[in-house]
Amino acid sequence: MIAPVFAPVFAPTLASVVSTAGSPSEQPRSHIWPGDIIGRAESLAALQSLEIMLLTRDSATLVLDDWCADHHLAAPGSKIVADRDPTITKTPTAEQRRRLGVSDDEPIRYRRVRLRCGSHVLSEADNWYVPSRLTPQMNAALDGSDTPFGRVVQPLHFRRQTVSARLLWSPLPAGWDTGAPIPRGAPALDIPPHVIENRALLVTAAGTPISEVVETYTREVLAFAPPARQE
Repeated sequence: MIAPVFAPVFAPTLASVVSTAGSPSEQPRSHIWPGDIIGRAESLAALQSLEIMLLTRDSATLVLDDWCADHHLAAPGSKIVADRDPTITKTPTAEQRRRLGVSDDEPIRYRRVRLRCGSHVLSEADNWYVPSRLTPQMNAALDGSDTPFGRVVQPLHFRRQTVSARLLWSPLPAGWDTGAPIPRGAPALDIPPHVIENRALLVTAAGTPISEVVETYTREVLAFAPPARQE
């Protein structure tokens, strides 16, 4: 099997930022982040904290479980639910087959989900997985339940290998720490629908790939009162 080529991951330079747009009018009033320097710094720190957790832990599902609980996004004890969308299909590319270490005729299944914490959709995920490397019970759960992939395959003690990671939006412009002008005057941040995109390979404890995922995290990960407003 050929090991995946890892792309540079999220960095404080924010060189990977690709969007700075959005609409505060579409956000709940209690979750609007101020457009001043404090609101910008706090929202960036929150996104960086989440991304560090996602890049250093094996299960994005468990990370979101903790994020949901720590930021009180739903009732106590709530767990992430995977809302499946069976109407969407995406054929794996030759490169994805190479990363998964499967032949051209090996079946690969596709699962599109929205990972939800209470009423908040925290991420949208594309998942290509190799059913022959899972148990029949796992395949049945993936086909017929709203259980997230990471929870279903947890008995395999899988590990996560990052392929790429991108911050899609930043409240601060590139070069802000070296004198670049910081936007002023906006009463609230314009947070776009999507803020982080990660691609990863999930492998068993023995190193066998079982899945490739593309996870796009939404602005709902910031659906809590900014720290400065909690004082």
